[in-house]
Amino acid sequence: MIKGKVVVITGASSGIGAATTRRLAKQHAKLVIGARRLERLEELKNELPNEEIVTKQVDVTKKEEVQTLIDTAVEKFGRVDVLYNNAGVMPVNALANKAYDEWQQILNVNVMGVLNGIAAVLPTMIKQKSGQIIATDSVAGHVVVPNLAVYNGSKFAVRAIFEGLRQEQHNNGIRTTIVSPGSVATELYNSINNPENKKAEIKFEKEVGLHADDIARTVEFAIDMPENADVNEVIVRPIKQDI
Repeated sequence: MIKGKVVVITGASSGIGAATTRRLAKQHAKLVIGARRLERLEELKNELPNEEIVTKQVDVTKKEEVQTLIDTAVEKFGRVDVLYNNAGVMPVNALANKAYDEWQQILNVNVMGVLNGIAAVLPTMIKQKSGQIIATDSVAGHVVVPNLAVYNGSKFAVRAIFEGLRQEQHNNGIRTTIVSPGSVATELYNSINNPENKKAEIKFEKEVGLHADDIARTVEFAIDMPENADVNEVIVRPIKQDI
């Protein structure tokens, strides 16, 4: 049952994060949503005036800001039932292009951002002896393709981290879930700096991509499972996606 659960979502200003916020709000969850674009969070909150939603500007690469996000949830609602680590970037580039800045950004957001979330919320969940930590992974965390090697590496890393987290914390009643989407029509393409790769991604998403709400439905399903059931990994591809 989702009603009344305290759910923290990062990367909530658009795409999957915003869709998940809308879906869980309809189930009357208590939401603390974070992203860099505070104005977008406020717009989302205003869409749902009858629900309990707290907004907070947060950059997931800054551990102090992530900790403040979790602390805000505890101060406001007394607990954290779910942390959804959703923020991510997806630059597309060949290794030969030596895109050092992109590589660092991928590692900072996709890997350290997730670790910052885990580190911030674990003490609370261990104390509660309950909770669920979720991350948006990717089909790219299961299958390697050209021009996505570093992104692939970040998403494989999240899979490994979450399996380690499951093994370390399942006896504390903490559930762990990664949701691995294929192509989804979101604003993630904005993190692609290579013009040709960006154009190709937008075209592919438009032609075959899932909707953000398709992934939000999956997150909702994982949260709504009985407390003794732990959905650890889910892959959701568009039916026409090859890999």
